[in-house]
Amino acid sequence: MIQVAVLGYGTVGSGVVEVIEKNKEEINKKSGEELNIKYILDLRDFPGDPYENKIVHDVNEVLEDPEVAIVCETMGGLGAAYEFTRRALLSGKSVCTSNKELVAAHGPELIRIAHDNKCNYLFEASVGGGIPIIRPLNYSLTAEKIDAITGILNGTTNYILSKMEKEGADFADVLALAQEKGYAEKNPAADVEGHDACRKIAILSSLMSGKNVRSEEIYTEGITKITAADFVYAHAMGKTIKLLAKSMEQEGRFYAMVAPFLISREHPLYMVNGVFNAVCVHGNMLGDSMYYGRGAGKLPTASAVVSDVVDCARHIGKVIMCFWDAQNVELTGIDEAKRSFFVRVDAKKEREAIETFKSVRVIEADVPGEFAFVTDVMSEKEFNRKAGEVGIISRVRMEE
Repeated sequence: MIQVAVLGYGTVGSGVVEVIEKNKEEINKKSGEELNIKYILDLRDFPGDPYENKIVHDVNEVLEDPEVAIVCETMGGLGAAYEFTRRALLSGKSVCTSNKELVAAHGPELIRIAHDNKCNYLFEASVGGGIPIIRPLNYSLTAEKIDAITGILNGTTNYILSKMEKEGADFADVLALAQEKGYAEKNPAADVEGHDACRKIAILSSLMSGKNVRSEEIYTEGITKITAADFVYAHAMGKTIKLLAKSMEQEGRFYAMVAPFLISREHPLYMVNGVFNAVCVHGNMLGDSMYYGRGAGKLPTASAVVSDVVDCARHIGKVIMCFWDAQNVELTGIDEAKRSFFVRVDAKKEREAIETFKSVRVIEADVPGEFAFVTDVMSEKEFNRKAGEVGIISRVRMEE
């Protein structure tokens, strides 16, 4: 019997317990040995809970018990979660986590500690909730040179943008609805400002490159400036707007960014709506592959954590290889990245905009008092200079 501990009995932690208990027969068969939840660590008591007898408040009970082989860290944050994870790995206990903030900040260090102590640090649930994406990058695509990853990696922002598109509503109104439905936090900044997606693309980029991509160095732009009028223009162009997290290696340069993009109906991410997430991976031999599913939620995320628990159970005392070195990747700034831009200006500035941007494709839509157009391909630096000269209402990048 393999003893398991769960650190944090919140949404994901309680989901982990539920998945292990409800699917016990399948999980034990696939693990090759019976799994048993011995401890659930939380500061709170849970009177009447079916597992209240497993609740403990002192982490030392978990970390000093030699019977515990696998720890599920579902606490979130960096403080206690980092310290408890580190101590568990140093004592030879494998750790499975959904904590993307911790993985993005300390992934290489925790992987090294795990390998030094013949155990594992697995984090399938940290990106894309229930979508299997970490494991394909580590196992299934090992024959590939991965050179690009593009994804919709945040369910909250995708829900908001989908709702804005469908109902013609403004950002603030849809955000309030998302909060009411529990799709957005009371303080939604991490989601709507793009920070959550940034941490996730940092993790995927690190696995893609085999080196460390620092989330704080990734250009990040959220969806707070997207308006209902932007979707009127998007419909006129046969496109939609998605918050994309992107990384790409090209001629020895590594780019990464998070920002809203206009994408066409032919784009594989066009039909990814609501709280769903998807990741497109490009390999030099395979070409494009896509991974789609529920990017968040109690049971989808918990299912991904438990899939890592099963993997750890199959490899007790053995190291599962994960190539993520501590050496930092030097990201290339986006100034020289080239693309087209969709631009809105006051109607009075039509002539000035055309003279400044030269060749433009005019976009006709039912938005009074504005002139809108798509630029030729140009660098971000050149665009920002010209936009500053004209004075624009807004711009959205085009995904070609």
